[in-house]
Amino acid sequence: MRSLILASLMGATALPVLAQEVNVYSHRQPELLQPLIDAFTAETGIKVNVAFVDKGMVERLKAEGDRSPADLVMTVDVARLGEVKDAGVTQAVTDEALTVVPEGLRDADNQWFGLTTRARIVYASKERVADGEVTTYEDLADPKWKGRICTRPFTHDYNVALTAAFLKHHGAEETKAWLEGVKANLAKKPEGGDRDQVKSIWAGECDISLGNTYYMGAMLKDDEQKQWAESVRIVFPTFAEGGTHVNVSGVAMTSSAPNKEAAQKLMDFLVSDEAQKIYAETNNEFPVSDHVERSELVASWGDFTADATPLSEISALRPEALKLIEEVNFDG
Repeated sequence: MRSLILASLMGATALPVLAQEVNVYSHRQPELLQPLIDAFTAETGIKVNVAFVDKGMVERLKAEGDRSPADLVMTVDVARLGEVKDAGVTQAVTDEALTVVPEGLRDADNQWFGLTTRARIVYASKERVADGEVTTYEDLADPKWKGRICTRPFTHDYNVALTAAFLKHHGAEETKAWLEGVKANLAKKPEGGDRDQVKSIWAGECDISLGNTYYMGAMLKDDEQKQWAESVRIVFPTFAEGGTHVNVSGVAMTSSAPNKEAAQKLMDFLVSDEAQKIYAETNNEFPVSDHVERSELVASWGDFTADATPLSEISALRPEALKLIEEVNFDG
């Protein structure tokens, strides 16, 4: 059985290890990365091979061990970045170019680095929710929202990270009470993804939902989903004594990294102004670099102040946050 598992992990999408190439295991669909890869290869001549690893990335890297062909891991959400670090399958990278990433958006031990940010916001019905009616994350537990909130499962990484941030601000007792309050306000059982919640608002099943900002851009490009997007507006709630919760897509170098020098060049490129502009225009995300402007569409959503809590501290609290979510049986 163990041999079969290893064969499954290492077989179908194994990547070649060749000079002047970089091998990437990615949670993101390769087509989202292709414009960046094309620009990097055109500039450096270094080929980039991307294997889409939707599930079991940590297990795969641990099974491959020192024989892993992967140089870099690219993933979304601080929880997943923390997971690969905690598994011991990454290494620290110290490089001047990477200091463009703000301290709060990179690992304190330089094991992972944010490449883009997205805010965890509220999508609010234009028809049924007044301007200023939603102001804070704490407010979502107010009984005035009873039967009016939709959300994807809270055990999903995006909501675990939000809960971990709430935990950092308020402690376990208040966080559990908040989770119970939000659950009591749900219009229906948590299910689906962030875009499904916007569809539910459009259909009149609820009035507000939690979601990531970039989904608005994705919906506006889809003929069917555009009407969902146009039925809501983006609201940037804050913590009562903080800012708006943000998360990242990020990169980490694997502990095995057979093409370390070329991989380092790709990491440096991904935080360059050129790459950050590509991210901003194609993926509807916020650049981590202060040197790069948001795209016109993203800028149209409005300004906000990001919460100052370092994401490495939020990542460390995710096991406790998940435990609280399960204690209140939020998704049940």
